[in-house]
Amino acid sequence: MTEALPFHNRAFETATPRLSVLIPFYNESPLALLQALRTRDPHEIEVILIDDGSNRPDITAEVRAFIAASPLACELITLIQNQGRSRGRNRLTEAARGAHFLFLDSDMLPDTPGFLDTWLATARRDAAVVFGGFSLDQAPADPAFDVHRALAGHSDCLNAAERSLMPEKYVFTSNLLIRRDVFAAEGLDPEFTGWGWEDVEWAMRVAARFSVEHIDNTATHMGLDRPEALARKYEQSVGNFARVIRKHPQVVSQYASYKAAKVLKFVPLLSVARAVLKSAALNAALPARLRAGALRIYRAALYAQVV
Repeated sequence: MTEALPFHNRAFETATPRLSVLIPFYNESPLALLQALRTRDPHEIEVILIDDGSNRPDITAEVRAFIAASPLACELITLIQNQGRSRGRNRLTEAARGAHFLFLDSDMLPDTPGFLDTWLATARRDAAVVFGGFSLDQAPADPAFDVHRALAGHSDCLNAAERSLMPEKYVFTSNLLIRRDVFAAEGLDPEFTGWGWEDVEWAMRVAARFSVEHIDNTATHMGLDRPEALARKYEQSVGNFARVIRKHPQVVSQYASYKAAKVLKFVPLLSVARAVLKSAALNAALPARLRAGALRIYRAALYAQVV
């Protein structure tokens, strides 16, 4: 058995949703996001969650309690073992009944009270793929996350006009609307494992066939990481970056991360340089911006192994 029987509320049984809000989570409770989701008309929306093998009875209990009391149509799918980011999201779309899917990461929080209303309006005009962007507006101000703040503020927290210049590059499943037929034509590649690049690679395929739009309907990324965790994620992402290069060499060759990796490939003693860069990134005595810069170059130095 790969998953437990789904758990849903009475509203789910009678709903005919236009929009399916799809939320994967693993070892972290999505309760804060669930409590923040508000819309003037809950009848057009369903919320489907997937627990990707957390095996945490405490989280399961609080999510089930929320579902039981919620006026929104809600369902929880519980996987017995972790299936990974792509497979979990693909499974969510199999359960969804709406004409549009809204992927939200469980550590996001809407930045405006009309967040879901805006997504409903976007779905009503039958948009194919739309990314709403994300911010750090509500993120914790703990100095332990200053490096991640500096990184995200530099490259991720961009407005719609900036993102639209390279529309496929700035598509992440953290706050992403997708029309059902688009996802049926191009699903997430289940061969991506670990962290990173599966959503951008999906957008590369989709952008060749459908319109990819950007709007300013942001949610805050609450799950900031310490530098040690960021370094581990970058290390995990090397294989995924290599897969993107194999599948889309012409597209990815335009990215700054690829160009930097190509330059660093010819640096003597690069393994030593990587160690120095990582050490600088983890050195709490250095300014956050300097550490963030070291971490960006460290990522490029990792990617130099596969370009």
